[in-house]
Amino acid sequence: MIRVKDDPLALFAEWFAEAEKSEPNDPSAMALSTVGPDGTPSCRMVLLKDYDASGFVFYTNYESRKGRQLLAHPKAALLFHWKSLRRQIRLEGPVSPSTPEEADAYFATRDRGSQIGAWASDQSRPLESRFALEKRVAEFTAKHVIGKVPRPPHWSGFRLQPLLIEFWQDGAFRLHDRLEYSRSAAGAPWSTRTLYP
Repeated sequence: MIRVKDDPLALFAEWFAEAEKSEPNDPSAMALSTVGPDGTPSCRMVLLKDYDASGFVFYTNYESRKGRQLLAHPKAALLFHWKSLRRQIRLEGPVSPSTPEEADAYFATRDRGSQIGAWASDQSRPLESRFALEKRVAEFTAKHVIGKVPRPPHWSGFRLQPLLIEFWQDGAFRLHDRLEYSRSAAGAPWSTRTLYP
């Protein structure tokens, strides 16, 4: 059975720490689901970069497909799946943009190649050839050859403030353990319930 805690973030922190020790590739990888203009869902993997009581943060190009979808429909779902632990965590809630100060601070920690890549990639748009991308990388590398690489204005973060968090743990004979936390709004108290597998 999953041990119930008063604060789901405390349980998330415990599971995430265990995943950091056991997951062979990237424990911060999470599936992000957004909604397109016609209501069609869209899902892709992104990386968790921070989390606290105010939400779960990831970064992207705001002109990418996911960026445009989140700006137009600021609700999303996240899914962590840690196969090594036979666990997963689902989160759902409203999304808001990170502050420029938060985005600047995180962008400054990225390696220089990733910073240049943020300038060079017209993310999610058609690419005529690999050479075209490499040419853009070379152009922005030359442009920012000296000093710090500034954050592109179209590159920033989003913060998902969960209203629902579900913890799932594999069980024998598919009799899995499921524990759901939910609340009516950010800052409201959490309620818990266990779910059938």
